[in-house]
Amino acid sequence: MTFKLSSQAFSHQGSIPRRYTCEGDDVAPDLAWSDLPPGTQSLALIVDDPDAPDPAAPKLTWVHWVLYNLPPSATGLAAASSAGDLPGGTREGLNDWKRTGYGGPCPPIGRHRYFHKLYALDRALPDLGKPTKAQLEKAMAGHVLAMVELIGTYQKEDAPTRR
Repeated sequence: MTFKLSSQAFSHQGSIPRRYTCEGDDVAPDLAWSDLPPGTQSLALIVDDPDAPDPAAPKLTWVHWVLYNLPPSATGLAAASSAGDLPGGTREGLNDWKRTGYGGPCPPIGRHRYFHKLYALDRALPDLGKPTKAQLEKAMAGHVLAMVELIGTYQKEDAPTRR
């Protein structure tokens, strides 16, 4: 069995529908996972974009969502999940808008890749408050049993032509 992560909204390497972006409803897509490795005590999710601001000349990785201490009994997240919908015990970290919760794709130029990375951990993490991606990664160090990723892409639609 291989640790798996999928979405009904888009396939691996496929285009993320507008609904899940800043041009749509800006809500999180559904995510489903299965076949956690033995010994999994918690899960962590990081969604980021390594192509910011321009895929032709990336300068930074923009963080869209940070979650940790998802219980191993959870099998996914419903579309449009927000704080009140998260599985019991799940904690939220800060995205690069300096807020908790999901922030959808909103690339200023070109087609960007959005990495949805799910980590199976050998323990539940202590209360980290609202960690950044870097703080969460530091806390996870030495405790990752497996990692799986689902990559979606998005490019803003062109502005309509004026007549």
